[in-house]
Amino acid sequence: MNEATGHVDKFVEKPKIFVGNKINAGIYLLNPSVLDRIQLRPTSIEKEVFPKIAADKKLFAMVLPGFWMDIGQPRDYITGLRLYLESLRKKSSVKLATGSHIVGNVLVDETAKIGEGCLIGPDVAIGPGCVVEAGVRLSRCTVMRGVRIKKHACISSSIIGWHSTVGQWARVENMTILGEDVHVCDEIYSNGGVVLPHKEIKSSILKPEIVM
Repeated sequence: MNEATGHVDKFVEKPKIFVGNKINAGIYLLNPSVLDRIQLRPTSIEKEVFPKIAADKKLFAMVLPGFWMDIGQPRDYITGLRLYLESLRKKSSVKLATGSHIVGNVLVDETAKIGEGCLIGPDVAIGPGCVVEAGVRLSRCTVMRGVRIKKHACISSSIIGWHSTVGQWARVENMTILGEDVHVCDEIYSNGGVVLPHKEIKSSILKPEIVM
C-alpha cells in the first residue's frame, strides 16, 4: 500500500510468503456497491472480494497506531485487558482507580459502587452501575454493566456478563464466563464454567464445562 494516500496495491489474506508488514483488522467501511461483488453463496470477503477491489484500484486502508491483538477467545480477552490497562498507566493514568483497596491497574466506572474491605486488582475492569459489596476480592477479571457481587465473593481470571449476580462467599475462577443475567447462588464454586445467559447456578461447577 501507499502509506501517504492509503491506496492498497494488493491484498493477500494469510500469505505463504512475506508480502508486507501490515494486517487487516478493526473496522471495514464499505460502499453498498460492494454487495454486488458478493455471490449468493458462502464467501470470504478477505480472500475473494478485497483482492478484486484492490485490482480495480478502489481499496484503501488506514494504518492505526498502537498495538493490536485478536481477543476472540476469553483468555485472549483477559490478556488484552491487561495490555490495555498497562497502556492507560503510561498514557492516561488519571483514569485508573487509586486507593488502599486497589492493587495494580484497575479501571472502575464512576457510577459503580465499591463496598468496604474490598481488594481489587490487578488487571480489573468494573463497568457502569455495578455494585461490589464489602469484602470482595477481584483480580484479572472484567465485571460488566449492572453486575452485583455480594459480600466476600472472590473472582479471578473470569468475565462476569451484564446484569449478573455473584452470591456471598462464592468463588469464581479459571476463566469462568457468565453470560448476561446469570445468577450464581451463595457459596458456589465455579472452576472454568461457561454459563449461557439467563441461568441460575445452584450447584458448584467443579471442572470446566458449558452450562446451557
